[in-house]
Amino acid sequence: MKAMIAMLRGVNVGGFHKLPMERLRAICEALNLTRPQTFIQSGNVVFETKLKNETALAFQMETAIEAEFGFRPSVVLRSADEMRSVVARNPFSKRADVAPDRLLVTFLQSDPGEEARGAIRAIPVDPEELVVDGREIYVHYPNGAGRSKLPVARIDRAQNVPGTSRNWNSVLKLLALTEAR
Repeated sequence: MKAMIAMLRGVNVGGFHKLPMERLRAICEALNLTRPQTFIQSGNVVFETKLKNETALAFQMETAIEAEFGFRPSVVLRSADEMRSVVARNPFSKRADVAPDRLLVTFLQSDPGEEARGAIRAIPVDPEELVVDGREIYVHYPNGAGRSKLPVARIDRAQNVPGTSRNWNSVLKLLALTEAR
């Protein structure tokens, strides 16, 4: 069995798409995922599985949530190895001026393709810094995400595939939870 992380897009945000974490764990158990453990209320769950087809698993989770709650969040999956790679590839890791609470990683459900990566890289982001690497987009918000003028909707359209973002502290915690298994 391998440890996996599921990150749901847009649950429990601003009073919309409410999904109690207890119910998310129950959905995971009903899908035969082993030892589901949620982390904070934003739709993160770590579990173990024998399943190899991650696309099918994400689809099953999305379908089960929609059947019970009437909305369908995108589910993005990463294995423990993939999350270790995300941490290792952090393009800002050697910079003391990048605080963990000012760094966001967008996890894309699938590879957006080189054309989409190029379109994202072409979007003006100053003073933010944006690095697209495979299925992840790393964004440094030097003044905080709340003050940013970064055109997130434009980036979402350019990426061409569903994704969900987590701050760097959450990325590290999710990795630690997978490695503890």
